Amino acid sequence: MTASILDGIVLGLQFGVLAAGLTLVYGLGGVLNLAYGQIAVVSGLVTLLTMEAGVPAVPAALIGLVAGGALGLIFDLTILQPVYRRHGEARVLLSLLLTLGAAFVIDGYLNWRYPLRGLNLRITGDPLVVFGVRMRMGSVVASGITIVVIGVLYWLFRYTRLGRAIRSVIQDEEGSRLVGIDPQLMMRLILVLSGVLAAIVAITRSMVAPVNVRAGFSLTVLGLIVTVVGGLGSIPGAFLAGLVLGIINSVASSYIGTFLSLIILLVAAAITIVIRPTGLLGVRE
Repeated sequence: MTASILDGIVLGLQFGVLAAGLTLVYGLGGVLNLAYGQIAVVSGLVTLLTMEAGVPAVPAALIGLVAGGALGLIFDLTILQPVYRRHGEARVLLSLLLTLGAAFVIDGYLNWRYPLRGLNLRITGDPLVVFGVRMRMGSVVASGITIVVIGVLYWLFRYTRLGRAIRSVIQDEEGSRLVGIDPQLMMRLILVLSGVLAAIVAITRSMVAPVNVRAGFSLTVLGLIVTVVGGLGSIPGAFLAGLVLGIINSVASSYIGTFLSLIILLVAAAITIVIRPTGLLGVRE
């Protein structure tokens, strides 16, 4: 049981980072990006191809992060422009349709051009004993990176002027505009950040298990489940839900089977929504 819980924490940290990128974009601009998993997959593929070109792993991973951020910027400058001209439910619906179409296009191209490729970063080193359980070095490094990312996000949104500006737009877009904050610029920065977070998930996940080109939609579905359970627009809720669902998924996979783990996650999400419709840490509007 201890081993399953530790594996669940490793997975849950990655779930939290994945959901944070989705919930930031939704909280700031009312946009749900259904191509988010594809951004992660493309970032991982760029890292793989860069390594195959002879670049060491760390610089290649940094190039993968840049690719994720660049994809977020491309989305902002292209398919999301008509979305920004809508408001309320119309904006959410149009973002769902356009990003879903983009996801199918990206997924189709990747499956045609790189059908059997996948990023698998092997971290060498002796296993580390944690609470009497031997953990692979890849899991330890991946967890360390995600914890650092969580700390950086907390510092960014809590203590920097940029973070306060983003939070003000989330809370009151018109009010923030009146005090000189450009909501469109904040949205662009958040889309770049969400692309980087997607890339981080792909890279850290590949230290534990391969991330192939077919993983896009599954990553998006997992991110949406965690986002809904944590509360749309709530970053702390995303990380809390990520840990809870990561542990549930790991324990279920160990004792029931991986083929039922997604169903169990969906049931857990449904129960959470019934008990608390706004999510674990969501705020009722």
